[in-house]
Amino acid sequence: MATDRLKTGETNPRGIPEAKFIENIDDFINPKTCTDADVTNFLNELQMRLEQYKFMEESKRNALANLEKKIPDIQNTLTMCEFMKHKRDNQDDEEEDVKQLTVDYQLNDTIYATANIPTENCDNVCLWLGANVMLEYPIEEAIAMLTDRLEKTQKSKEITLEDLDYLRSNITTMEVNTARVYNWDVQRRKALKAKESQA
Repeated sequence: MATDRLKTGETNPRGIPEAKFIENIDDFINPKTCTDADVTNFLNELQMRLEQYKFMEESKRNALANLEKKIPDIQNTLTMCEFMKHKRDNQDDEEEDVKQLTVDYQLNDTIYATANIPTENCDNVCLWLGANVMLEYPIEEAIAMLTDRLEKTQKSKEITLEDLDYLRSNITTMEVNTARVYNWDVQRRKALKAKESQA
């Protein structure tokens, strides 16, 4: 298969193939026997590989935006659960008028509501899990689950940023390859014209 000549056999840990830097174009296209169609086909191969990297980059950017939105939500939920657990565990130290929490919470982007929560009832919390699903958890279990989810989401963000750097490097390599092949072809055509005009 023609596109195999652009593979190095190397990938990153997520299986994204490494872009091959073309040091010597003559190893890919014989200048003595190549036609304009051969060069065009090779430029198309390079362009197709470049588009694949750009598609992967766009996908990773979307994933990163999603993770950057999730992390603050998880952190805020975890902080609130830890705060409620702290209030419940220190119930005896509280004065009578502080045994109730008054909190404002977000219903949607522009609407907030106020709730009064008796701190002695902070044994369970209800968490939105997505897709219109809410589950009730014991507060300790909720804190453990949210802590685990936060760690995994932050790790996913690190991996996504790593992949984006890797893809940017590969995109640059493919852009340089394309420019070098294009310039090589311009020189080849000039040499052919000069040869034809001498004949």
